[in-house]
Amino acid sequence: MRGILLAASCAAALSIGSPASAETLRDAFAAAYKTNPTLTGARAGLRVSDEDVAIARAGGRANLGVTGSYNEFVRRSINNPSAPRRSVGGAATLNVPIFQGGAVRNATNAAEARVLSGRASLEGTEASVFTDTVAAYMDVIRDTATVDLNAGNVRVLESNLQATRDRFEVGDVTRTDVAQSEARLAVARSDLQGAKANLDASRENYTRIVGNYPDNLQPPPPLPALPATSEEAVDVAVVDNPDLEAAKQASRAADYDIGTARAQRLPRLSAFATGDYTDYRGTLASGALGAGGAGLSQTDKTATIGLQATLPLYQGGEPAARVRQARARKSQAIEQVTEVERGIVADARTAFSRYQAALEVIKSSETAVSANELALEGTRAEQTVGARNILDVLNAEQELLNARVTLVRARRDAYVAGFALLAAMGRAQAADLGLDGGPLYDPGVSYHRMKRGLTDWNDGPKPAPVATRTVGVAPPISQDGVTRIAN
Repeated sequence: MRGILLAASCAAALSIGSPASAETLRDAFAAAYKTNPTLTGARAGLRVSDEDVAIARAGGRANLGVTGSYNEFVRRSINNPSAPRRSVGGAATLNVPIFQGGAVRNATNAAEARVLSGRASLEGTEASVFTDTVAAYMDVIRDTATVDLNAGNVRVLESNLQATRDRFEVGDVTRTDVAQSEARLAVARSDLQGAKANLDASRENYTRIVGNYPDNLQPPPPLPALPATSEEAVDVAVVDNPDLEAAKQASRAADYDIGTARAQRLPRLSAFATGDYTDYRGTLASGALGAGGAGLSQTDKTATIGLQATLPLYQGGEPAARVRQARARKSQAIEQVTEVERGIVADARTAFSRYQAALEVIKSSETAVSANELALEGTRAEQTVGARNILDVLNAEQELLNARVTLVRARRDAYVAGFALLAAMGRAQAADLGLDGGPLYDPGVSYHRMKRGLTDWNDGPKPAPVATRTVGVAPPISQDGVTRIAN
């Protein structure tokens, strides 16, 4: 419970003195969900897997084809006086697979397992994109607060320098005190420029992930309840993490691949029907029986139905090699499951540790800020009576600034680590975040549309870009022509 309360308090206090604004973390999630190219590309990749099911099923369906021909017999046999001079013909062939040794069934099952693996991978991609979004969002808030703190420090040091110069004019301080104030102000201005550069980098990273420029970001909402121990997090992760589910489904598909390979050396049976039509255009037996070949039909029609069986006897060792290859890939898939599981366990434990550490840093930093505020106040009072010098005041101001910056960074780290823990536990997909802005992407729509399609002429929609470009996305400009800093 202490961790949950601290998470809520650190989330609410992430932005120092920030006003309410229109852009929230949920807005960032919704924008990234619609326009992030990593996510939109993963959806297209899943549709590729959907079509593999249709391709596999096509191997067990009937094939129907027609052919047509026109022939001119420019030289005919002298021993066949009834040979025609020309002909026009056509044929239709229907082939119906009856037994393929299990190749179609196993190939279809493997493709469907890979569809499930692809859906789980898509969920993992969602979690990864949302984790990146949280990090980018919090980086902008952190770096904005850091710029504000450094800018405030510059203003304080400018006032200190002016006061020190005034006191130097009346002989209260020495030239050394003035030089120390000038040096500290120069360093503060340099730090401010570095903080602004970091903020610019964070903004550009946010734009890259979310697709729009960050402007006046609100503090994020509190995180949901997190596990009390790392092992509780691991227990949830090994059950719900989508990347692990994707690896398991890929391993299941590898089982079916073995059956597909074995089918290559099994018998095959198919039924067929053919029909032929030939029109000799009045030239059949024209040389022997006169014009038109009197007494002979100038058209010919035939039809054939039957069964065809194929029994492979020897194929140069290829079937056995394919079976061994499929088994090796299954072994690889098994090891991949273990590898992914190890990574998930490590990610969950690491995120939990970082989250707990950041919470402790927040507590320590809050204590340090309060203590440094008192210390600075006391140092300034002692400096007025001569018990402290200018350097003591400057050092106290710097220590307070450092403590405040550390607090801002710790709040950012705690939130990002907490969300990373949710992602490792499989609790950071779009369905978990309650996104606004329209219905969520349903991978089943494409799959079921593919299952209903039997025609050879349904090419699907023309490829078109979904993710938005950021070439024209520019920083917001205030009325004075200066780039606005989000608070």
